[in-house]
Amino acid sequence: MPVKPRKKTQSGEKTDGECIRTEDGTVERDGFGTHTTPNGIIYTGQWKNDKINGTGKLEHPSGAIYEGEFKDNKFHGMGTYTWPNGFKYIGSFNENKLEGEGKFIDEDDYEWVGTFHYKAAPGLKLKLDM
Repeated sequence: MPVKPRKKTQSGEKTDGECIRTEDGTVERDGFGTHTTPNGIIYTGQWKNDKINGTGKLEHPSGAIYEGEFKDNKFHGMGTYTWPNGFKYIGSFNENKLEGEGKFIDEDDYEWVGTFHYKAAPGLKLKLDM
């Protein structure tokens, strides 16, 4: 059953969005909402079982942004991670790690494509538009 959106907690975190009341009476985030931490991290997107699950956008005060799929509060599935310096990774994530097919775009807008394994990406190829 839907309940009123949560507001600011004692820790200074703020959540606005859809919630449900569980059988034991606990209120959990479920549906769409926005959560802001005291240090300025903002998440806007889907929740399930009081965790970030589904699609959404996570913004850090540094300027880093992740947009894509989440599972149990982690980047998981397809997404785009943009670093504050403008570098960008577009592709597959597995539990917060770059994992699988993707592309990396560097500061000169060159696209490097291949298979990523967390911090390694052997065999990346430069994509040339001719």
